[in-house]
Amino acid sequence: MPEHILMDGAAIARMLTRLSHEVVERNRGTEGLCLLGIPRRGEIVAHRIAALIKKFYAAEPPCAGIDIGLYRDDLVSGYFVPDAAKNSLGFSVDGKNVVLCDDVLHTGRSVRAAIEAIFDLGRPAKVMLLVLCDRGGREMPVSPDFVGKNVPTSRKEFIDVSLVEIEGEDSLGILQDGKRVK
Repeated sequence: MPEHILMDGAAIARMLTRLSHEVVERNRGTEGLCLLGIPRRGEIVAHRIAALIKKFYAAEPPCAGIDIGLYRDDLVSGYFVPDAAKNSLGFSVDGKNVVLCDDVLHTGRSVRAAIEAIFDLGRPAKVMLLVLCDRGGREMPVSPDFVGKNVPTSRKEFIDVSLVEIEGEDSLGILQDGKRVK
């Protein structure tokens, strides 16, 4: 369990509802919208946002996970070329307004990798970033368009996101001194 709980399941549900409405409002409707999530938790967030859009707007934007493993700057070498075919989404991103979803934004490196993966699949009209939690500490020029909660943290603190699909409950908390206690 996190040492300090910031949001419980009910608060996360309200946050996701708010974010789903913000996405549709910023997109001026659901036309041309698709959602991509960075596995594991970002993909779950994307599917939850898509389900809420379906519930409130009777529209089903395409939604999928996008594998960024091949695009991480700590894995790429001169002998290793990413294979975009690994990211078969089942729909095209060409001309779409893509909402890239993740659970926690910190350095921005995962987002950079995801953007590279998206552009290997096509040319979207726009890419917007949705995160449950922005903890600061950027190493890349990345800024989210949709933020559930801003939680500035020190290097000794970590954001712990638990989702019912993985941990059996929804919560967002801070772990102190780099110790992940479950």
